[in-house]
Amino acid sequence: MRKQWIALALVLCLASISRAQTIDLARSRIVDLTHPFNARTLYWPTSPSTFRFDTLAFGVTPAGFFYSAFAFSSPEHGGTHLDAPIHFARSGLTADRIPLEQLIAPAVIIDVTEKANRDADYRLSAEDVRQFEQRHGRIPAGSIVLLRTGWSRRWGDRKAYFGDDTPGDASKLHFPSYGVEAARLLVQERRVAALGADVASIDYGPSTDFAVHQLAAAANVPGLENLT
Repeated sequence: MRKQWIALALVLCLASISRAQTIDLARSRIVDLTHPFNARTLYWPTSPSTFRFDTLAFGVTPAGFFYSAFAFSSPEHGGTHLDAPIHFARSGLTADRIPLEQLIAPAVIIDVTEKANRDADYRLSAEDVRQFEQRHGRIPAGSIVLLRTGWSRRWGDRKAYFGDDTPGDASKLHFPSYGVEAARLLVQERRVAALGADVASIDYGPSTDFAVHQLAAAANVPGLENLT
C-alpha cells in the first residue's frame, strides 16, 4: 500500500521588511519552512503518542472509479507547529483567534549558528539583537523574527536534536534558543508579531520555567517551533 505523508502548510514569504511595499507573489520566492509529518517526526519527549496515519480507502471502488481517503492524528507539540498563546497563558489567544496578519508578515532572520556550534545551550541575547540591528536596521513592529541555529540539520536524530533521547524525560535536553532578555526586547519593545526557531522550543533545552514562552504568551505573541 502506498504511503502518503501530511506536511503542515506553513510558508512564509521572505520579502522586504518594508510594511508599505506590496508583495508581488509572481516575483517573490515562497519558502516552505516545515518538516514533514510522518513516522520520523520528532515530538516533545513527554508526549504520550506520536504521528498516526491510517488508510481509510485507496483503490478502485465496486462502482468502478478510483477513491482515496486517509485519517491522521498527532499531538500538538511535535513537528513544525505553532504554539498559540494559550499554551502558556490562561487568557491567551487560541490558534483560531490569532489574526492572520500576525502570521503573514515580513520575516527577520537572526543567525546564531556559529555561537550555537560552540555552545549547545546558547541563548540569543539582547546584545545579539542590538548588534543585528546595527548591521541591518531596527527590527520593525509586526515582523516575524526567526532564529537560525543550524539545528534543523539534526532533524530525524532524536539525541542530536534534543541533546538527549531518554524516553519520557524532558529534564536532560540541550539545544539553543531565545534568551529571556532578547525575547523581552523583541516582544515588549520591538512588538514583533511572532517568534520562530529551528529548534524544538522558543526556550532553550535546559529551561525549567519556560520564561520565553511565558513572556511571549502574556503578550499574545505565538511561537513557531521546529522550523527548517
